[in-house]
Amino acid sequence: MQTRKLGKSDLEVSAVGLGCMGMSFAFPPYPEKKEMISLIRKSVELGVTFFDTAEAYGPFVNEELIGEALAPFREHVVIATKFGFKFSSDGKMIGQDSRPEHIREVAEASLKRLKTDRIDLFYQHRVDTNVPIEDVAGTVKDLIKEGKVKHFGLSEAGVKTIRKAHAVQPVTALQSEYSLWWRRPEEEVIPALEELGIGLVPFSPLGKGFLTGKIDENTKFDKTDFRNIVPRFTEENRKANRGLIELLDKIAEQKKATSAQIALAWLLAQKPWIVPIPGTTKLHRLEENIGAADITLTSEDLNQINSALEKIKLVGDRYPEELEKRTGL
Repeated sequence: MQTRKLGKSDLEVSAVGLGCMGMSFAFPPYPEKKEMISLIRKSVELGVTFFDTAEAYGPFVNEELIGEALAPFREHVVIATKFGFKFSSDGKMIGQDSRPEHIREVAEASLKRLKTDRIDLFYQHRVDTNVPIEDVAGTVKDLIKEGKVKHFGLSEAGVKTIRKAHAVQPVTALQSEYSLWWRRPEEEVIPALEELGIGLVPFSPLGKGFLTGKIDENTKFDKTDFRNIVPRFTEENRKANRGLIELLDKIAEQKKATSAQIALAWLLAQKPWIVPIPGTTKLHRLEENIGAADITLTSEDLNQINSALEKIKLVGDRYPEELEKRTGL
């Protein structure tokens, strides 16, 4: 597996990471814990060194899973987790909370669940408009000085927030949705990251599964699956967006690859400091995703894809309105 550095930092990770959210959150039914421990450990054997979790995934159980699975390899892997939400006593998310004292509480709790003495990359999960970002960055800066955190990250933040935070504590990485299905970061965010030397970690690099080509208008999701409330995943929008899948299928056939591998290879070809974190609960998908790092898309390939994309009209919002309001601030 090739490695990449996130921006101008010294944080070096595998070119393709592993997003672990779906192992216990958002996309049921969930596999047995021992199966996921086995999958995570297999990913390490295959060269993955970058693992993404959050206290919100479960909540809490995903961090516990990651902590147990990676304990034997802790010195050889990079663990990213997140703060910024608050939960009721029965585990329901009840709002945002990035107050400095809460960030510290989350850090201590995450360290215990992850069975580690430091968090390699600590993201603010979503921008909290009730807390100045300078206070957030300052708190993480203190945690870095104390050795409890190595690097500071933001998730789904806009350029103004990124600049304000970076001025207090250098931001190592921004985690945001970015894929052939969602290219808005190209407008303002990616140029700013390049200027500031910040890495980009795209989540949902396969469009929550759509870019694998295995989801169509007839696909049925579990009743609690997050995609049921995503506008892009209505039956009519899945059908309307098939043109993108047909394009990926065509390129994949030329490259003797899969649609998912082309979607990931396209991301890797955009910038050398982009590290996607596709999630999966299946070994064959893990191997497929990792294989994307070995696919080279030439400038001619990329021009072909871009030209074809210009003729494809993608429909449907990526989030319901109330969730989209939390992003790009």
